[in-house]
Amino acid sequence: MKTELLIIGGGVSGSALLYTAARYTGLKHVTLIEKNEDLANVNSHGRNNSQTLHRGDIETNYTLEKALYVKQAVDMVVNYATAQEAKGAAPLVHKYPKMALGVGNVECDFIRKRYTEFAPHYQGLELFEVGEIASIEPYVVMMRDGRWRKDPVVAMGSRSENVACDFAALAHSFVESAQAEQSCEIDLKLGAHVESIEEVGDFFMVKTTQGTIEAENVITCAGGHSLLMAHKMGHGLDYSVLPMGGSFYFTPALLNGKVYTVQNPNLPFAAVHGDVDLLVDDKTRFGPTALALPMLERYQYKTILDFFKVFRLNKDVMAVAKDLLKVPDIRNYFLKNLLYEVPVLQRYLFMKEVKKIVPSISFKEIKYANRFGGIRPQLIDKKARKLVLGEAKIDPGNGIIFNMTPSPGATSCLQNAEKDMRTVCQRLGVAFDDARPREELAHDFNDPQLVDQPEEALREAV
Repeated sequence: MKTELLIIGGGVSGSALLYTAARYTGLKHVTLIEKNEDLANVNSHGRNNSQTLHRGDIETNYTLEKALYVKQAVDMVVNYATAQEAKGAAPLVHKYPKMALGVGNVECDFIRKRYTEFAPHYQGLELFEVGEIASIEPYVVMMRDGRWRKDPVVAMGSRSENVACDFAALAHSFVESAQAEQSCEIDLKLGAHVESIEEVGDFFMVKTTQGTIEAENVITCAGGHSLLMAHKMGHGLDYSVLPMGGSFYFTPALLNGKVYTVQNPNLPFAAVHGDVDLLVDDKTRFGPTALALPMLERYQYKTILDFFKVFRLNKDVMAVAKDLLKVPDIRNYFLKNLLYEVPVLQRYLFMKEVKKIVPSISFKEIKYANRFGGIRPQLIDKKARKLVLGEAKIDPGNGIIFNMTPSPGATSCLQNAEKDMRTVCQRLGVAFDDARPREELAHDFNDPQLVDQPEEALREAV
C-alpha cells in the first residue's frame, strides 16, 4: 500500500492532522493508523485528562506571550466545534464559568497584577471579589454553615466560556469530517501496531500488523512512543523521557465550572484544580497529581519495557534528576505526590489541596478516581541537562516528524496540525489552502521562531 502521508496515532492530535490534510491541502491520499481498536483511547480519552480547553488567561504559569499563542490555538478548536454543532452534530465544547483563585495576601496580589496585564487581551475576563465569587462558586468562599472562609480571596476569570471539551469525541469528529472530503482518499486502520519504520530512498517503509505501508511522509503522534520510534531510527538520541502520571479525585458536585489555583513558580507541573466532569454526572473532579511512573501508558504495564528502552539512563539523565531534586519545592512535591497514591492516606493528604478550593470539604466526600489519569511524556534534554516542558517535536528534515504533545497539546491540536501540514506540503510541492483556515477557523497562521515558555525560569534554576 502506498500513501503520501502516514499518520501514526489516532488521538486528537493525529486526528486533527488527518482532518487538516484532507480539508486544507492538495494531498490525494492520507493514511492514519492506530494500535487500539478505537480512536482516542489513551491520553485523549476524557478519563485521562482534565477535559480542559486552555486559553492561557487562568493558567497562571503562562506568560502573556505564551497565553496569547495558546489563545490562537483554542479559538481554532472552538470555531471548528461550533461549525459542526451548527450542522446538527452533538456539542463538542461546553460553556462553564472559570476562574484562577488566589488565596492569601501574596496570591491575591499576584492575581490582581495578572488581571491588569491580561485583561486588555481577553474579552470577557473579569476580576472577581469575594461577593462575585460567591455568586458563581458559592462553595469556594462559604462554609456549609453559611460562614465566610477566613482567608482573603480574589479570582480572575469568565462567567461563561467554552472551557471544556470531550477530546475523544473531537477526535472522532475530525476523522468523520476528513472522510467526508471528496478530494482526498482516507485510509483508516485501527488495531494496527507499528513494528518497524525504515527509510528507503525517498520513502518510508512502515511495517505494521496489518501489512506494510509505503509512505512519502510520516508523522507520529504517539506520546512517549514517538520518542521510542525516533530512537529506533537513530533520531532524538539526546533526549530521554520522564513519564508523569496524573491521578484524580472525585467529590460531589461542589463546583459549577473550573477553578484553578495559583501555580507555584518553582514547580514544573500544573497546580491542582477542580473541574465539572463531562463523563461522570453530578461529580466534581480534582487534580491532577503528578507522579513519575516507569511506563509510557497509564495502567498499561506492558509499556514498562518500552519505557526502559526509551529512558536510556546515563550520567546526563541522572544529572537532570539530581538538579531537579536540589530544588526543595520540587523534592517535596515529588514526595507528596507519591503519598497521594497510598490507599487511605491519599485521601487525607489530598484533602488539603481540595480545601484550598472548597474549604468546607470533608474526608468522606473525597474518593480516589480509580483508573482515571494519563501520562505526560516530558522530555529530558541530556545534552543540555535540563527538563524540557511543554510540547516537543523532533524533525530530522527528511520527511518524518515525531511529535510528543503533553498539555496543552490537545488544545493546540489544530494549530500544531497546520504547522506540520505546511511542512509536509512544502516538501512534496503540494498546495496548502491559506484562505480556508482563515475563513473557517478564523486563523491567520503565525509560527514564531521562539515562544517564551512559562517554565524558562525553572529551566534556568535547575
